[in-house]
Amino acid sequence: MTFVVLENCIRCKYTDCVDVCPVDCFHEGPNFLVIDPDECIDCTLCEPECPAEAIVSEDDLQPDQEHFLQLNEELAQQWPVITQRKNPPDDAEEWDGVADKLQYLEK
Repeated sequence: MTFVVLENCIRCKYTDCVDVCPVDCFHEGPNFLVIDPDECIDCTLCEPECPAEAIVSEDDLQPDQEHFLQLNEELAQQWPVITQRKNPPDDAEEWDGVADKLQYLEK
């Protein structure tokens, strides 16, 4: 099992989760983070650290979120690993909770 980064991370990109990950399974894109499902050890440490509540267990994915598992897997193969927390974008709070953000994902 793995954890999955969901749509609410887009344009928020808080990196609090990165600091607690013991296996460096997070990858960073321009405005989104993803988890490499092959590296995730299901330790559960990242989920409560996400201010945007954008990380869930694979088992807790809602039917309309299932495509994010594949998206995380795909983008983890393309994007570099991130191992240290960074400041969020200046407008992260404004984007937290905005619906339908997938259209803003920069690959």
